[in-house]
Amino acid sequence: MSAEPAPLRIALAAGELSGDRLGAALMEAIRKRHPRVTFEGVAGPQMRAAGCKALLHAEQLAVMGLVEVAAQLPRLLRLRRKLRRTLLEQPPQVFVGIDAPDFNLGLERHLKRRGIPTLHWVSPSVWAWRGYRTRRIGSSVDTMLTLFPFETNVYAQQGISAVCTGHPLADEIGPTPDAQQGRRALGLNPEAACVALLPGSRGAEIKRLLPVFLQAAVLMRKALPDLQFVLPVASPDLLPLVRQAMQQADSGQLPIRLLDGGARAAMEAADAVLLASGTATLECLLLERPMVVAYRMHPLSFYLAWRLLQVPHVSLPNNLLGTAQVPEFLQRDANPQQLAGAVLELLQNPAAAARQVAPFRSLHTQLRRNAADCAARIILESIAS
Repeated sequence: MSAEPAPLRIALAAGELSGDRLGAALMEAIRKRHPRVTFEGVAGPQMRAAGCKALLHAEQLAVMGLVEVAAQLPRLLRLRRKLRRTLLEQPPQVFVGIDAPDFNLGLERHLKRRGIPTLHWVSPSVWAWRGYRTRRIGSSVDTMLTLFPFETNVYAQQGISAVCTGHPLADEIGPTPDAQQGRRALGLNPEAACVALLPGSRGAEIKRLLPVFLQAAVLMRKALPDLQFVLPVASPDLLPLVRQAMQQADSGQLPIRLLDGGARAAMEAADAVLLASGTATLECLLLERPMVVAYRMHPLSFYLAWRLLQVPHVSLPNNLLGTAQVPEFLQRDANPQQLAGAVLELLQNPAAAARQVAPFRSLHTQLRRNAADCAARIILESIAS
């Protein structure tokens, strides 16, 4: 009869909705391998529902943009010091930072110095911008867990331990239903074309992008009178912002179906997707939906980010494929006329839409590696060693 495994305490820190989803999947995978485990740390709603004791809520860290982060820096530093004190008073057996590098790497560096094993899941985009961060990462983490295969080479060149887990979204997403089937599932007209509008999961993104998306939708509707729209609202606290934008855009005549969450269902129902640059673009790729990517941020944040950018593209699909496969519109170029024109090209020219999605499936195959279980195995091995 085998001995019961010793109890474990694992600290996790996720800083936004995508990290929260990864954290919840990781918790489930670790429990399957080691049932006697407790979790605590920075947790979003999914991690809290999965049983993570929230020392801080992930929503408290959800700030985007260099200028916006600078404005919130004193508050974020106070939160990090508070969390650091708590973890050092009662050290966990391992700490795992999940994305949120600006918050987590500094915390990980302090914990590592005190002998706590530290891992980080989701590499910062050091290959895209701010490459100098690799030095800081080496002093902060024992092992970097990357989502994309090419990222491990970047760390190997710096002598930093890194393992590719693949991407959990690639594991989750199977054969995609056709758009008509997706529309039926949402109670939409299956015969009328549909565009999904995904302006982002942060308040600042909603304020900057949704009015532009709605104006573009009005232009699209003029060209295609039967066109319908679906708009997922990432979290309930964003609903007032969404409704305010819809009122100000005078979009009452637009057939827009609001969803409580449900970004994936929205994309599955769509013939084309207009969305903010971010993780959602990868999900759209994995669902094999043609897309148009847009982003707007504070002008100073954009200027600073652009100066630091090391790759020719902004969106994940284009960077992963190494080509301008997906249209990108940034700052002033993200205007209603250009966005509407790009989406209409995909709707009215099926050959163009087919060309865009042609390479998506092979990339999906490369990223499907049972990511959460792979990460769980490496984390538990770090404790055993």
